[in-house]
Amino acid sequence: MIKKEIKRLIKAAIRELQMEKLFPDFEMSRIEVDSAIEDIFGDYSVNTAMRIAKEIKKSAMEVALKITEELKFLDRENRLFEKVEAVEPGFINFFVSKKNLLNFLNDFVAKGKYSFEESGKGKTIVIDYSSTNIAKSFGVGHLRSTIIGQAIYNIYKFLGWKCVGVNHLGDWGTQFGKLIRQIKVRKLVLENLTIDDLEKTYIEFHKEVKDNPEMEDEARGWFKKLEEGDEEARNIWKVCVETSLKEFERIYALLGVKIDYCMGESFYVREGKVNEIIKEAVKKKVASESQGALIIEYPDNVLPVSILLKSNKTTTYLTRDLATVKYRLKKWKPDLFIYEVGSDQSLHLKQLFLAVELLGWSKRENFFHVAHGLIRNIHGKFSTRKGETIHLENILNEAIERAEKIVRESADEQEFSEEKIKEIAKAVGIGAVKYNDLSQHYKKDIVFDWDKMLNLKGDSGPYLQYVCARTESVLRKAGGEAIFPADGGIFNKEEEVVLRTIFKFSEAVEKAAKRFSPNIICEFSFDLAQKYN
Repeated sequence: MIKKEIKRLIKAAIRELQMEKLFPDFEMSRIEVDSAIEDIFGDYSVNTAMRIAKEIKKSAMEVALKITEELKFLDRENRLFEKVEAVEPGFINFFVSKKNLLNFLNDFVAKGKYSFEESGKGKTIVIDYSSTNIAKSFGVGHLRSTIIGQAIYNIYKFLGWKCVGVNHLGDWGTQFGKLIRQIKVRKLVLENLTIDDLEKTYIEFHKEVKDNPEMEDEARGWFKKLEEGDEEARNIWKVCVETSLKEFERIYALLGVKIDYCMGESFYVREGKVNEIIKEAVKKKVASESQGALIIEYPDNVLPVSILLKSNKTTTYLTRDLATVKYRLKKWKPDLFIYEVGSDQSLHLKQLFLAVELLGWSKRENFFHVAHGLIRNIHGKFSTRKGETIHLENILNEAIERAEKIVRESADEQEFSEEKIKEIAKAVGIGAVKYNDLSQHYKKDIVFDWDKMLNLKGDSGPYLQYVCARTESVLRKAGGEAIFPADGGIFNKEEEVVLRTIFKFSEAVEKAAKRFSPNIICEFSFDLAQKYN
């Protein structure tokens, strides 16, 4: 990595200057290497001289000039840099040599992959994402977790990590008592149930319960039966889950998402893993009894008390999530846990991570919550009637329809068959929706502005797809293999700018991984596309 080499050279330069008594002895602060903000400032820049100047009471430019001269001497053999310069008020800029760029290019062509692609070898990451709701259509609210989670998975896999993607299904809880109660009362035929039927049934329960509060007791009764293993309750529950999973797989296929495991909370209940957690928490004095319930009180009250077991002896989200963590630790021994879910789960996850540490299973530092913002339309937050879900499929279909109009307007009708136009429209429409999400920091609320999302000239998915298509066309026409002269003389200015950008791809990927931020790769891709175009 070139940044590591710059840090090494700067440290060596400072040591040399100290040995020559040109600099006094001092404890060196952390060296930050940044990508230059403009091409005229080279490829990389450091402000180390300005920090040192304050410490040794000299001008920043004087310090920068001395370090620069020493750097040139240290780099005289390897010639990694074409130029190293000090500029006001004390920055040191590095220009990577054409020889080094060419070596990078030849290495990639020879190996067919980047050297950093195995940096995560031997490490494992578990990514919990999508978290779709059983008995509900795939709502637009689950788009962000699904898309961002899959992108983080892809980034870490590219870096050589063993990635485990899990959709932790909410397939257990009192809501299933409500569903079972409604299905029984309405005498619905299980074999004919659709996802729409299940969603409608759940909404109807909440409308009717206002005038019939006893329905809540009936629902709780059915959930208790479910937890106790009642055969009829289990059969109805199983149909609800299977119907939902078929729907999710259909939408995942449309989005190009492949999740390794769909494991519900029920798995941990059925296997008795939840009971094991309760026993362990009591034995280790992490949990204690309070008013008939089992609770966890956190040290120094840093977090509110959480319930492990309710007074009616039913489990909670926390109990089941703890069972999930223990299972994953035993099965995959991950180095990192990522939970990609909305910010409304922030408190719950803080309690979970601290509980894991109190139980002695792992450190909180190994757990991260990637908390995404909301989805809004151009006029504000997406809204609908209470209890209803905005179906993601409707959004995707609208994107495809809008994309098809653009494809038909811009393509020669005789060049593409009707089937090809539909295929392109699907790729462009869904690509626009995904890029609109991924190109923005996950914490931000995102806006569905169709004109911006489908703009062929702006920072959009369709623009990148257009540039990729153009690039592939150029490569097809060129044919054969590229040959690079040793002196790098092949590069004109435009080619050099493109290559200098590609040279920094590894930094974009590793930075995106470190920050769990796919938008960094989107920014890199858009910058590269503009320079190529």
